[in-house]
Amino acid sequence: MTYTLCKNIINSGNYEQQSMQNKLDVFLLGNRITSTQYTELCGLMESQQAPVE
Repeated sequence: MTYTLCKNIINSGNYEQQSMQNKLDVFLLGNRITSTQYTELCGLMESQQAPVE
């Protein structure tokens, strides 16, 4: 459930990147998400970041 909720929030684009990263770190440490899910969610966030010019 935690994974699904985080994925929905990230896909919506309605989050602050550093805050979500901190939450994902805590969820991983608390075994609320797996390392595979963590990697996927972090990758989603990275893909949404605007390229630096």
